[in-house]
Amino acid sequence: QVQLVESGGGLVQAGGSLRLSCAASGRTYVMGWFCQAPGKEREFVAAITYSGGSTYYADSVKGRFTISRDNAKNTVYLQMNSLKPEDTAVYYCAAVTRASSGYYTSSRTYNSWGQGTQVTVSS
Repeated sequence: QVQLVESGGGLVQAGGSLRLSCAASGRTYVMGWFCQAPGKEREFVAAITYSGGSTYYADSVKGRFTISRDNAKNTVYLQMNSLKPEDTAVYYCAAVTRASSGYYTSSRTYNSWGQGTQVTVSS
């Protein structure tokens, strides 16, 4: 079982930036970020393939967020710029750690999850 540990969340003013990090204890394939606001379902934010050659984003974050990974460190990052109050949520790192089939935008595709890190954007 691969463990994921997230960090980098916090309180930031609208228009500001944060960088989230997620360190994995073992090999991962596709890695992604999801967010969940109070009273809402978990939503897809971004995903990246093992090589880093392909990235995918929710429409709401395109042009503002950037996902990247450093396989030597088994770490994935989410650079969050131009933050908006509606970005406020708990952000979860997720990973596919074994051969599987599914859409990268679906939480059901991922078999390993981090504990979540709170991002709060003030207006």
